[in-house]
Amino acid sequence: MKHPFAFAIALFLSFAIAGQTAPTKLSDLAWLAGCWEMSAPAKNLLITEQWMKPAGGMMIGAGRTVKSGKAVDYEFLRIVEDANGIFYVAKPTGNKDETSFKLTKGRAGEILFENPAHDFPQRIIYKLTGNRLNGRTEGSMNGKSRGIDFPYVRTKCD
Repeated sequence: MKHPFAFAIALFLSFAIAGQTAPTKLSDLAWLAGCWEMSAPAKNLLITEQWMKPAGGMMIGAGRTVKSGKAVDYEFLRIVEDANGIFYVAKPTGNKDETSFKLTKGRAGEILFENPAHDFPQRIIYKLTGNRLNGRTEGSMNGKSRGIDFPYVRTKCD
């Protein structure tokens, strides 16, 4: 072999990419099911997100933001599996239409959904570490990169 170093790099990259491929079944996302809460007492803010376990080709979720005891935002969510892949479908407060994001990368406990054509966000990321779930939205807004973290803790579902 004339270029063993190039072969070693190619082999390494193939393993790195293989570890980042998108899960192939909705059941691979079952770890997301449950109730998640983020509180910011200094801002009198509570954000909750709840996901049902996968069944019938979808996971159903909902999010709510409460500030000073009043609901100020909510979002209806679905993760659906069809012949074209797995999609995160969001319908936030005040939006008539849903927006879909395709699952593009993932591994156990970490997933990335993308929609480059959407205004903001273009990416939705979930990463599980123990009983903590970091949700993150990323993308460009007015030509500037932006990211928002949602550091959730697993909580008992009421």
